[in-house]
Amino acid sequence: MVGTRKKSNGKSFITQQSLNSYIKSICDIMRRSNCAGALQYVPELTWILFLRILDEREQQEAEEAEAVGEDFQPSLEPPYRWQDWASPAGTKRLELQMGALGGFLTFVNNDLIPHLRKLKNLPNASPRQKIISEVMSGVERVRLDTEFNLLNVLDKVHEITQIDPTHIFPISQVYEGLLLKMGEKNNDGGQFFTPREIVRAMIQAINPQINEKICEKIYDPACGTGGFLAQAYEYMRAALGDEITGEQLETLKLHTFYGREKENLIYPIALANLALHGVDQPNLWHGNTLTGGANYADLFQGAPALFDVILTNPPFGGKEHKEVQAQFAYKTSATQVLFLQHVINSLKPGGRCGIVLDEGVLFRTNETAFVQTKRKLLDDCDLWCIVSLPPGTFVAAGGGVKANILFFTRGKSTEKIWYYDLSDIKVGKKTPLTMARFEEFLKLLPQRADSDRSWTVTREEIEAKNYDLKAVNPNAKTEEDTRTPGELLDFIEMKGIEVTSSLAVLRKWEK
Repeated sequence: MVGTRKKSNGKSFITQQSLNSYIKSICDIMRRSNCAGALQYVPELTWILFLRILDEREQQEAEEAEAVGEDFQPSLEPPYRWQDWASPAGTKRLELQMGALGGFLTFVNNDLIPHLRKLKNLPNASPRQKIISEVMSGVERVRLDTEFNLLNVLDKVHEITQIDPTHIFPISQVYEGLLLKMGEKNNDGGQFFTPREIVRAMIQAINPQINEKICEKIYDPACGTGGFLAQAYEYMRAALGDEITGEQLETLKLHTFYGREKENLIYPIALANLALHGVDQPNLWHGNTLTGGANYADLFQGAPALFDVILTNPPFGGKEHKEVQAQFAYKTSATQVLFLQHVINSLKPGGRCGIVLDEGVLFRTNETAFVQTKRKLLDDCDLWCIVSLPPGTFVAAGGGVKANILFFTRGKSTEKIWYYDLSDIKVGKKTPLTMARFEEFLKLLPQRADSDRSWTVTREEIEAKNYDLKAVNPNAKTEEDTRTPGELLDFIEMKGIEVTSSLAVLRKWEK
């Protein structure tokens, strides 16, 4: 029987910044405890934070079930609940701390972690138990180097409360900040993280639907940390507001969001990220999307064969071997081109897609598979919009590739493409792309209106260029140097004098 949840004594975070600072203090402990970089401490904090929020959520669900006289079956039994082993007042924790030195760390490594990893193997394991096992799938033992540091981290995480509707800055937003750190300089995590401004703009353009009649199924075949799915959930949940019914909320949380992820390190993070956003059953498939080879597919059972909406950012620059290429009609080693074929084949008739592709996919016409795939895209789908992103868009997330967003609907061939150009905007780590840059785009999109940044290209023009889809803005203004040759020579002479003067000063210092 689950005990009554005690009133939270967690810390009160007045602002988003105060919560960010608190999480940073936890990361600082981890950084000096054998988790030097974000690729080490984010996965470690992920499973700890996940178990904390899970315990709080199940205590709330137990109270709600008791209030209406229903039974509640928890995912975890004592002593494996957070409230037992991690809470400062937990009975198992107090027992272990009163025992032999090092007993707590031994319990976590040799009992708790193996138990959680094996939950999915239980007869009639619940979806949540399977999710717990998969979140823990990459955890062999605690990475933190001492029991003291582990207890310190647990105490700080215990202070964080998820169930506080008065706060507008949920823990999920803080977690997104941690995921972004995985893409910072010297890390290799940026390939799994799409800047949230890009994600939100794409979701607004696609506008996934939920109402009394339908709830569209959302799919990301290269879901990384789960950003597209998590933001789509928030968008669809907000669209219904207070009018949402219990049935709609259950459908949204359990049967709406589907994804695939290959990387062992990232897959558990995606599960935890979606759970922290409120998606109780992330239907994620662990394996290679392009080959169909699964590491774990149980959470994907019941997924539709075709989807209403696809939102995705496949890996840039990847190369696939011939065994992978054999799965596709148009064979190429280019990962993104194969993903584009997969996406087209995974859409329902009438289904809509927003996909980020690097510039090379658009302009390359010297490889047959590139041209064939783009021809299939235009034949099978209405490619209604291409947004040319600034060159530095993905710098903050660890990538410097020039990219574009393609929007299309399956079931009708393309007659014309509306382009929107953001490529002249200077974007860097300290000057990221903001949602304000998409305001005009979203305003002009319904009518596909022309502007200094937007124009339309016909199918005939695209075919004449052998399916080169690269955005070339006919309205772009070029700055012309109107100085005369004499003025240019005077300018060069002046700069020469400045250089000579500077060298003279340096030589004095040399002596």
